[in-house]
Amino acid sequence: MDPADQWVLNPTTGDYELRLSPSAGQSTVPGPRRNGPRGGGRGRPAPGGERPRRDERDGRDQRDERREVPGQRRRRVKEPEAATGGRRKQKPRKSKGKKVLMWTGGSLAFLLVAGCAGGYLYYQHLNDNITSIDDDGAGTGGFSKDRAINILVMGTDKRSGSGNKGYGDEGSVGHADTTILLHVSKDRTNATALSIPRDMITDIPDCPTKQPDGSMKTIKGTPNVRFNESLGQYDRTPSCTMRTVTKITGITPDHFMVADFNAVKTLSSAVGGVEVCLAKDIDDPKSHLKLPKGKHTIKGEEALAFVRTRHSVGQGGDLSRIELQQQFLSSLMRKLSSGDTLTNPKKMIELAEAGTEALTVDSKIADIMKLKDLGMELGKLDMKNLTFATVPVKDNPAEKTPITVVPDPPKADPLFAMMRADESLTEVKKKEKKEKAAVAARLKGPKADPSEVRVDIYNGSGKTGAAQTTLTWLQNNEGVLKSSQLGNAPSDIKKTTLEYAPDQADQARRLADIMGLPAAALKPGKSEKNAQGLPAMKLTLGGDFKGAGVPVSAPTKAPEGIQKVEADKTVCAK
Repeated sequence: MDPADQWVLNPTTGDYELRLSPSAGQSTVPGPRRNGPRGGGRGRPAPGGERPRRDERDGRDQRDERREVPGQRRRRVKEPEAATGGRRKQKPRKSKGKKVLMWTGGSLAFLLVAGCAGGYLYYQHLNDNITSIDDDGAGTGGFSKDRAINILVMGTDKRSGSGNKGYGDEGSVGHADTTILLHVSKDRTNATALSIPRDMITDIPDCPTKQPDGSMKTIKGTPNVRFNESLGQYDRTPSCTMRTVTKITGITPDHFMVADFNAVKTLSSAVGGVEVCLAKDIDDPKSHLKLPKGKHTIKGEEALAFVRTRHSVGQGGDLSRIELQQQFLSSLMRKLSSGDTLTNPKKMIELAEAGTEALTVDSKIADIMKLKDLGMELGKLDMKNLTFATVPVKDNPAEKTPITVVPDPPKADPLFAMMRADESLTEVKKKEKKEKAAVAARLKGPKADPSEVRVDIYNGSGKTGAAQTTLTWLQNNEGVLKSSQLGNAPSDIKKTTLEYAPDQADQARRLADIMGLPAAALKPGKSEKNAQGLPAMKLTLGGDFKGAGVPVSAPTKAPEGIQKVEADKTVCAK
């Protein structure tokens, strides 16, 4: 059953209610029954909860009476049996609507899209709520159902909106505040929500940006500055933050979503409050949060104060605030995906309104139905396999008294590699478990001596000189003397491949071991003749090639000591 088909006007209360099965006598207006309000607000109850009479509607509205609500599916409904001595109450069927909406996850992206998907009966009305900005070509062009999904969620500290001027910096264009790169695996079994510290020093690249008149202007990049300057400063738009994140992680987001202070206030209120836990009393005069030790249900201004607090928790910096924000988002996700929210029409409508009004997205996804499609994909995710993590950082060595941080490559690089390779930070049952086991078996078995490995190397990485540097390294450092480089491949490829004939499997395993190739890179097939007319394997370097001697394969286990927490776990702030 489509969620769009379950919202019905109750003429007694004037509210739209979630009907999980048809029952006799619900229609109050002659003619075809409508399941809820239509796009642009037409058909919604008038003030006081009453629907306009037929004779008060214009002719066009009468003609539209038989149109379906956007998103509605035609279906046959068995007429209820006539009851004697009163109406027979049918046993409600189990709602599939709840399953459809269970894709919500532990980041603001999930929550905002959830509001849209839960209320898409409003179609045009909610579409009008959404603000969109061009991604300026910084994204992939849009998410796809057959690959991993990456959404960049940005909070801005811009003080716009009702009640936000009192936080200081009135009139500021804002910065990138809370920033989360949400990676959902290709098989939808797991996800990683990676927080990027606002005070992390990085290089902001040049950013081609569409201007109000439609022309393009390149905003010059800035080296060695805080990450939060990637948004707002120098007229930088969210597309510049996308480019900065790609430069840091090597991951190109599919879409972005931006929310201001009001998003936290309205969404937390719409679900009736969010439960948080404190390991000690907090009295922070800067964020205005004052709560005793223990569990609390917070919403509105108090919820905003909670996610803004940093001086009274942990080390008093941005990293401590990130942990608070992750706790809040995890709890908000649990509340949103609970039955109390999903089966409450009032809450779902409030979430739809709050989500779309607080939401700014890239223009490629600025439509309720597209957001709904995204939500359906994210809905396949099990909450227990969502992990919050933070970019591993260390104190900035350039500062005598460190107030900023820099990435910690020994920990950060493996974490980024795991996300790029679609490796989960949690133990999950993969849908392709048998297939992956078969692929992994390619690395098992005898390995030839390096001196017996015969291979032709092609450069499909897009990096100049990659084939030659690999050849030199293999011959001089690894003893693979029967190797040669044949220049560029016919076209660039994303991932390195090694094609070999069945009788070369032992050579392929040895070369994979030397170069750190993943099992998926090995492609059983056929060999080619080299310059001497002898059979040789074909190695094509791809976009994942980082340099001679650098393993191509990603780690399968998260680095020790990184900050991470699973979304279904409750953590008390210290």
